[in-house]
Amino acid sequence: MQFPAVSVSRFCAHSFCAFAVTAIVALEIFFLPAPHVRADWKLLWSDEFNGVSINPNHWKFETGNHNGWGNRELEYYTSNPQNAFVSNGLLHIVARKESTNGFSYTSARMKTQGFFSKQYGRFEFRAKLPQGQGYWPALWLMPEHSRYAGWPSCGEIDVMENRGKYPAVVQGT
Repeated sequence: MQFPAVSVSRFCAHSFCAFAVTAIVALEIFFLPAPHVRADWKLLWSDEFNGVSINPNHWKFETGNHNGWGNRELEYYTSNPQNAFVSNGLLHIVARKESTNGFSYTSARMKTQGFFSKQYGRFEFRAKLPQGQGYWPALWLMPEHSRYAGWPSCGEIDVMENRGKYPAVVQGT
């Protein structure tokens, strides 16, 4: 069972880019083509998703549930093409109501760690977010190497989090 819901756009990098969809109900996210970059800025990294598959030289998947990833998440993250795929220049991340490894939902969690990192710069993405109970799309900046150990003390910056129950509220830290 697949539910439409979200479109999220390209995002450049940071310490490393991470993206995850936390959903109690299903969700679809897709990344949109990038707008033109200003002439006085130098683009260092982007993914326009113009191939036929997710570029394994840009992205890696985090899979499993790992005790809810610290957020009591109810889905199991996979690298399955039903949960993340490229089509017509868009990256689709789809949360699905399906039973996997003892969990009732699946989704995808992707990051650029090990492929791209940058300490300073301008990072852009465009997003259209889903509405409804259980949706919680998020984009994070995470340190490539943390002197403070693991999450959450590692220095995560929440670029964007939105609880679909409150569609007019987009949070960041």
